[in-house]
Order: sequence, then C-alpha cells, then structure tokens
Amino acid sequence: MRLRYALRSVTQMLSLCSLALVIPATSQSLAAARQSDIPAWLGVYVGTGEGQIAQPILQRARALYMRKVSEGTVRNPCYFAMDATRPNTPNDGKSAGRFYIVCEATQTFRVVSSGHGSGRDLKGVADFGNGRMCAKNFGNAMDSNLTTGGSYVTEETKTTFKGYYKLSQTKETAYLRTFLQFDGEGETANARERAIGGHAAAKVAGVCMKKDPQSPYANKDGYVPLGKLVEYAGGRSDGCTSWSASDANQIISMVKDNPTTLYIYPESSDIKAIAKAVAAGRSPAQSGLYWNDSCLKDIGTPKFWPKETLEPIIVQYKKDHPAPPAKPIPICDQQ
Repeated sequence: MRLRYALRSVTQMLSLCSLALVIPATSQSLAAARQSDIPAWLGVYVGTGEGQIAQPILQRARALYMRKVSEGTVRNPCYFAMDATRPNTPNDGKSAGRFYIVCEATQTFRVVSSGHGSGRDLKGVADFGNGRMCAKNFGNAMDSNLTTGGSYVTEETKTTFKGYYKLSQTKETAYLRTFLQFDGEGETANARERAIGGHAAAKVAGVCMKKDPQSPYANKDGYVPLGKLVEYAGGRSDGCTSWSASDANQIISMVKDNPTTLYIYPESSDIKAIAKAVAAGRSPAQSGLYWNDSCLKDIGTPKFWPKETLEPIIVQYKKDHPAPPAKPIPICDQQ
C-alpha cells in the first residue's frame, strides 16, 4: 500500500525533480504553478509563520523524496525537511519548530524543534561559530561542527552507552543514545565521513567514575561513568540534527529499516544569493529568495564555508594548537 502510494506520487511530481536545486523563482506565475503541485491539505501549512514550512523548502523536499522513490531507494510513506534559517529558540524560551515530518499518505504534518551546528571559533585564525538562536555559518568541512544544507537519505542506526545518571537518590539508570546515520550527495556527500546524522539532544555530563564491576558497561577496572542527564533541545550540535528525546524516539522509529529522505535548507547557492542581496541592500523577498526575517536581522549576512577552503585551515590549526593530554575522570565520592 505504501509503495503503491509513493509510486503514484512520482508521476505527479516528475517535473519537480529538475527544480530541486533551483533558487525560488521571482515570477509569480511560476510560483503559482509550483504551489499547485502541492496537495490542498498540505498547502495549508505553506508559509513563513510559526508551524508553517516555506514553499521552496517543501518543493525541494518533495522533489527529493519523489526522486528517491522513483530510484527505488526509498519506500517510506513519510519524508523530512529542516529550515535551518529559522530561530532555534523564540523569545518565550521554548524551542521553535523547524524540523518537518510530512506523511502525505495519511495527510499528517508535524513540526518539531531541532538544533543546528555550533561551528567553531579558531581564535585568531577563523571564526565560524554560531549562536544558539540563529545559524550564520554553514559548511561541509571535517571537524567544522557546521550544518550542511542539501539532500540526505537516512540509513542505519547505532545505539551506544553514554553513562549512568540518577533517577533518584537511590536509583540509577543507563543512558543509551541512538544515532541515525545520514548519507548525502553533492555538497553533503561526506556526511558519513563527518559522522553526520540525527540523535536525541541529550548527554551525560559532570561525569565521575563509580565502582560497579557487575555492570555490563564496566571498564576493565570495573568502573562505569556516572553523571547528570542534560537535555539541550534548544541548544546547538556538532553539525548533526538533534531533537528532543521524545521526538528522537518517534523519528528514529519511523525510519528504522525503512529509510527516507531529509532535505535541509539552505544550500550554499542559497547562502551566496542571500549574501549578494544583502550586500546590494535588497531583502530576500525583493530578490525572489527566502530566509527567515528575524534570523537574518540577527546574523546580518550568512556565510558558507566550503571544505576545500576550511579543512586546510582546521588541519593547520590542530597542528599549531595540539590538544592537551586528557585528564583522568575523577572517582565518584563514596555515598
């Protein structure tokens, strides 16, 4: 049933595949034609307000999905998109929605929060760091911690032990976090090499080592890490797509052994076009482009750092600033 639906949709969407990488058109007639390809129920969610998805992002996400279905890569009835130009945390302190889950077979549309890449500040050399609310810098270099816009397909999952944390004064539990690997193409082709994927925005912090030789996770000396579970759904990541724990569980379960597509906006061409418009004193809308208004005011001009330029800088910085020896993790106090 799911595959039949997906294949029927391909015929309707073939024209979109060639539009996947095109910057939003300035022609109102072309924009209207593109809009008409979107089902009426889904068109209600198209826009730039809260809980909506910008039209060029939805168009590209659908085109990518239909292309992968037609290639036989994807059979999942749902697909994902992310708008990394939106703010991560609005003024009320709650995480803003900018990750989209679209299931056309069941006519469901959902928006959840998602972190963006933190970037880095290589003191005195290059600053490509991002604030918590809005992303200014994007790129695809190794060890850059930057988000890369473009096309992805979800792949395998891997669950790893991150440490124990306390549920109460007398009870502890192990935290196991699942990582969903992404594979990309074009500028995102090195996603696997960069270990780019999706996971819950949570970690065990403030760790000490506790003696627990009976634990299946104990090291050779019989110790396990014990700390505090910290959730950072409104924070930044190391370039991956991070979600709240509950959202991560749902998203990962949707694609386990059943891959689908993820389209992340903006791509390098979008960023360069926006930068050119800003330099000319024009708004994105005046140039037929899209960027979230509040974040553009916050960041000024976005920038894309290509790996060909940034990776040599990072490699040289590592040579010039070697990491200090790792300090031993302290032993937990006896309780």
